[in-house]
Amino acid sequence: MTLYVDPPDWPGHGRMWSHLVSDVSYDELHVFAERLCLPRRAFDGDHYDVPAHRYADMVAAGAVEVGSREVVRLLRASGLRRRKGLAQRRSS
Repeated sequence: MTLYVDPPDWPGHGRMWSHLVSDVSYDELHVFAERLCLPRRAFDGDHYDVPAHRYADMVAAGAVEVGSREVVRLLRASGLRRRKGLAQRRSS
């Protein structure tokens, strides 16, 4: 099981965020996130939004640190990438 997390470089809601992704399956991603007590509401279509203060927890639990472009590349290569608009339409 390999999960990936980018640095907390993304601003939103008064804090900085990282993205946690799997290059294998959403199931793998959800299991990892649940183990680390990330709420399911943090799942945003193809990744979990992780607040900066939890970044070290993700890495300590085994997530591999990668750059933001690498996160997108991994998602695309795995077939797990969902465009924002598509993910929103599917959840409606």
